[in-house]
Amino acid sequence: MRISVRWTIVFALLTQFIAPSHANVLSDSTELKLEKTITGDISPKSVRASKTGYVSAHNMMYRHSVTIYDANSLDLIKTIPDQVRLSDFGITGYSGLHRGAPVEGAYSPDGKYLYVTNYAMYGKGFNREGTDTCSPADKYDRSFLYRIDTANWKIDALYRVGVVPKVVDVSPDNKYVLVTNWCSYDLSILSTESQKVIKTIKIGAYPRGITVSQDSKFAYVAQMGGSVIHQINLETFERSLLSIGSNPRAIVLSPDNATLYATLNSSGRVVAFDLATKKVVRSVKTGSASRSLDISSDGSALYVVNYTSDTVSKVRTSDFKVLQKIKVCNEPIGITYEPLHKRVWVACYGGALKVFSDSLVR
Repeated sequence: MRISVRWTIVFALLTQFIAPSHANVLSDSTELKLEKTITGDISPKSVRASKTGYVSAHNMMYRHSVTIYDANSLDLIKTIPDQVRLSDFGITGYSGLHRGAPVEGAYSPDGKYLYVTNYAMYGKGFNREGTDTCSPADKYDRSFLYRIDTANWKIDALYRVGVVPKVVDVSPDNKYVLVTNWCSYDLSILSTESQKVIKTIKIGAYPRGITVSQDSKFAYVAQMGGSVIHQINLETFERSLLSIGSNPRAIVLSPDNATLYATLNSSGRVVAFDLATKKVVRSVKTGSASRSLDISSDGSALYVVNYTSDTVSKVRTSDFKVLQKIKVCNEPIGITYEPLHKRVWVACYGGALKVFSDSLVR
């Protein structure tokens, strides 16, 4: 018995040195498998998972809704219309009902709120809707960010932001909500304490992806109309530019905040940017028009949708090997990693959500 125990201990110690890294073990031993296709009255522009067991799809002007799903059962639990009466939220100068056009969403760290951007507003007083090709000189209508209370799934606050707001993110300390405004070329920073936009930062042509470091000190904003990421100090609001490659669209950080990952839409590539050396250290082509991406909780894998290739790619972060490439649907546009059940949700623009498990290979 003692010999058996002794050799067990020795073997365990040896494997610490000869086994591959934890990240490699996880990404190598799991694969994406389709669990469910969700359809209905949806046309999702994006999809986002909370850390508390919910997933939301944001259905633009095509369905005028946000749909909420149970991350455990995968069932629809609520459809939230984007119709509001602006005067009910203290916004003066408007009468009647208005509709939005949900683009993207982000949950507060505690899961109490879901923030949703609206591409445009529709109704009396709004008559200059923004477009995908635009500039501040066009003077299109500004739009609104909605806040949804996850206790009752009702819109409980509205915030006026810029023109054609797209991506939204919340700092991990829950101090700021950040919104990129496509046509006004800027970033709105909302204080959760004052419930007001306290800073507007000029970015340049077509700001899009946002991510925030875990210590909430830095925000990163992708300028899709250029080749840089804007690194913004959230204490001083000073910024520096990180050269990452042409047409950056979506960005995420590694769990240790050392590496920034970005999709380069026009080249169909994903790159890894080392924040210490300020250099791109890895790059891989995943498909045509790489768009949204997300990262697994352990940081071992990236999940990328390739819009015109109709595929999803799983990329191992340690060496940027593409582990899987799956034909998923026509025009996959959004993706999110749901951490509680280790599932990957894909938004298909045509009207579906594809739910994949990233489970052990049997």
